[in-house]
Amino acid sequence: MGALGVAELVMVVVVVFIIVLPFWKIFSKAGFPPALSLLMLLPLINILMLFYLGFAEWPRLRQAKKE
Repeated sequence: MGALGVAELVMVVVVVFIIVLPFWKIFSKAGFPPALSLLMLLPLINILMLFYLGFAEWPRLRQAKKE
């Protein structure tokens, strides 16, 4: 087992750009900590996070209701 090659590093970068960055923006716009988007990289937890994001009351909407 050697170090990662160029192809593997490119795949890691692509996965980060395709998965983490969009969810970083979604979580931050919803009012959740954007670092939760890193959980989207973990199998099964990513499905749970989608359910949480879909059914939880968003802090941003809570603030809008108060105003």
